[in-house]
Amino acid sequence: MPEIELNCQNLPCPQPVLRCKRCLDEQSPASLVVVVDNDAARENVARFLSTQGYAVQTEDAGGGLWRLRGVKGDTPASAPNPADDCEVCEVMTEEQLRRMGEKVLVFLTSDVIGAGDDTLGAKLMQNFLATLPEMGAELWRIVMLNGAVRLSAAGSPALPHLKRLEAAGATVLVCGTCLDHFGLLEQKAVGQTTNMLDVVTSLQLATKIIRP
Repeated sequence: MPEIELNCQNLPCPQPVLRCKRCLDEQSPASLVVVVDNDAARENVARFLSTQGYAVQTEDAGGGLWRLRGVKGDTPASAPNPADDCEVCEVMTEEQLRRMGEKVLVFLTSDVIGAGDDTLGAKLMQNFLATLPEMGAELWRIVMLNGAVRLSAAGSPALPHLKRLEAAGATVLVCGTCLDHFGLLEQKAVGQTTNMLDVVTSLQLATKIIRP
């Protein structure tokens, strides 16, 4: 099969990723090239292809365009075997096993909490993030959209809290379109650049959603 090329110029998020997903679902190409015209799409498409087992090379095509070539690996990553954990499961209580299935998602759309005084709202957000570790293993994912992406930028007082949560096992997803809008793509210092497909899927999979 000849190499497939997808022209995703001028497509808003998450259309470039959705086009890639549709192509992979329908044709399972050994390799493909995706042309995008913004940093957010470049990061999102590269991350998506990587999660699907493709080795990705990015080429600056000039004029604000990037060509992403994905080549399928010879051997897909094997899925984890639940039996590997059986020895641990045998000594866990029923409550602990139940909690293992909890997927709490924290959904942030601002870098402050509440309305009335942004200085106070910023302090409340720092206190909120500093307290999230108390949730323990139930905290599954933190999703940041709109003004909340400022929390992930270099120099943000929230960085130590977010990095601590990420190191503890929580996934931090930062909207690429929002970063691009605020001119913060290069300043992102924590988390993974994400797209609306990831956001919607995360909301669907979460067992509980917290929005302060």
